Amino acid sequence: MLAIGIVVDDAIMVLENIVRHREHGESQLDAARSGSKEITFAAIAATLAIVAVFLPVAFMKGIIGKFFFQFGITISAAVGLSLLEALTLTPMRCSQFLDVTERKTPFGRGFESVMKQSIAWYQKMLIVSLRHRKKVLLAAVLIFAASLLTVPLIRKEFVPAQDQSMFLSRIKTPIGSSLEFTSERMRQIEAMVMKRPEVKRYFCAIGGFGGGEVNTGMMFVTLQPKNKRRLSQEELMDYFRKEFNQVPDVKAVMQDLSTRGFAAQRGYPIEFTVRGPNWDKLVDYSEEIQKQMKENKLFQDVDTDYLAEMPEVKVFPDREKAFARGVSVRTIGQTINAMLGGERIAKYTKDGKRYDVRVKVVAEQRADATDIKNLYVWNNRGEMVKLSEVVHTQENPTLFAITRRGRERAIGVFANVGRGKSQAAAINQAKEISHKALPEGYRVVFSGTSETFRESFQSLFFALWLGVIVAYMILASQFNHVIHPFTVLLALPFSITGALIALFVTNNSLNIFSLIGLILLLGIVKKNSILLVEFTNQMRERGLSPLEALKKACPLRLRPIIMTSVSTIAAALPPALAVGPGAETRIPMAIAVIGGVFVSTLLTLFVVPAAYYSLVPFEKKETAIETVKKINWREITGDVAEMSRKTVGFLRQMSGKALHYFHNGKP
Repeated sequence: MLAIGIVVDDAIMVLENIVRHREHGESQLDAARSGSKEITFAAIAATLAIVAVFLPVAFMKGIIGKFFFQFGITISAAVGLSLLEALTLTPMRCSQFLDVTERKTPFGRGFESVMKQSIAWYQKMLIVSLRHRKKVLLAAVLIFAASLLTVPLIRKEFVPAQDQSMFLSRIKTPIGSSLEFTSERMRQIEAMVMKRPEVKRYFCAIGGFGGGEVNTGMMFVTLQPKNKRRLSQEELMDYFRKEFNQVPDVKAVMQDLSTRGFAAQRGYPIEFTVRGPNWDKLVDYSEEIQKQMKENKLFQDVDTDYLAEMPEVKVFPDREKAFARGVSVRTIGQTINAMLGGERIAKYTKDGKRYDVRVKVVAEQRADATDIKNLYVWNNRGEMVKLSEVVHTQENPTLFAITRRGRERAIGVFANVGRGKSQAAAINQAKEISHKALPEGYRVVFSGTSETFRESFQSLFFALWLGVIVAYMILASQFNHVIHPFTVLLALPFSITGALIALFVTNNSLNIFSLIGLILLLGIVKKNSILLVEFTNQMRERGLSPLEALKKACPLRLRPIIMTSVSTIAAALPPALAVGPGAETRIPMAIAVIGGVFVSTLLTLFVVPAAYYSLVPFEKKETAIETVKKINWREITGDVAEMSRKTVGFLRQMSGKALHYFHNGKP
């Protein structure tokens, strides 16, 4: 949807320029020919600059690269086809059908009057800004610097939370709880869920996951559609979080599935492991970290995969007593395994199905550790011997499991971000807490969504800078100059200024979608400055001085700049006002585009001419092509060839040494 405002820009520039020539009295064919020829350079430069920004996004690595590959390719192909249409079909249609007449409707006359007044006002303000160009540039720098102050105030997260009408709740009862106990607590929770009219359906599972933890369970809750309930998903999660944790012997944590992103693990926004050599100290450190996190409002639902105090009963055979009574240790082990764990002793068939016959002590006789001693075993004389006469037992708490990550002992810690808080701030706070709590030799390793958040932002910022560099190179080749591309790229900081201000005012977060909006802006806003700089160069080629060229070219380009900016903002308004499913992901991108285009358009009209006029003294007399012609390529080629020969000889020498080392085991 955002591409709609981009693909029509080239056609708008060409059409507007042809209309301007028709208004000066040229025929349809002459206006189409001269108007399209005059704007061709600007259209090609603008399109190539957009493609230069989006191609790096298409070739980003990792999960984020796979996600945005289609985005970069789609935008690049769309603007390429729009350029082809603008330079071929648009002039052709204008040469046959374009007829410029006087406006007759009230709206048309009003629009024409507003446009003329805007151009007249802009001419006056342009002269003032050129006269005080140093103050204009200083004010622009201050505005950009002031906008950066909003960065710490904007929430930063990997993906925004969406109201998907569903969430997950993880339920945990005390360690050592039986499956029946956990099931009974889950029934109480089910009763709470069924009372709420916002709940459409739910699904529960107890045990069987996470290594057979019978004291855990999970509940998937599906809500009524967003437009059929009064409370939002986040409000309902807060309600159920409070209600579930009021059930005795239950710890419940909520998970918004929309914030899982591309994580392969549990998918909590905050997810890391505490690692170190000593297990007992590792437990103490992880508990201290969790305690401080629970006291901080940046976190909620702090949880861990460390399960301690698991009751364990050890049975020690008394070999002397067992020998005296004719009981073997093997018989003791088989009896305990069969009576407590169960053993298949037969099968039977009924109605075409085969069933196992298993023997096991009834549940009431195996609920306590002392029940083991009440069992009987057969001795080698066919007599029954009470187990308590040949064994003694010992009950101790132990760990359910010892986890390792990267061949290190590790304890996982998970948490949700506090409501309305920044994920980036929560991750930084978790790092700060961990670094203070852990001594040397112990560390935290972030994973899941936390790690994906870091990698994705690094990849996107790298793509942003790479796009700027590539765009500068392309513009330098197009303008055959090193100063003019810099002047064109001055529009980019103001797009970031507008995007940051818009996100801050609307309370939207800085996430991967709003960052894509920023990258989108880098391609869009350069069109305005390209129109100003390129047409000013044309005026100078016709014999005007730089000052006179700016005074004439900039007002003439005001109308197409306004038209392209309005079309882009209009295309971004529907996703910015979206209320349907998935709107939370589209809104930040659209808001960033609207704010960036508006502010950059307003400031570019004055800053770019002021910068252009200020940089005129730094322009070189000769062009880049003339400079290249003066280079002694034969001498450079000889130096490069000599350097290549030395490099190849060095590599061969090192390869020989490496092979000798691998074969002989010493250098």
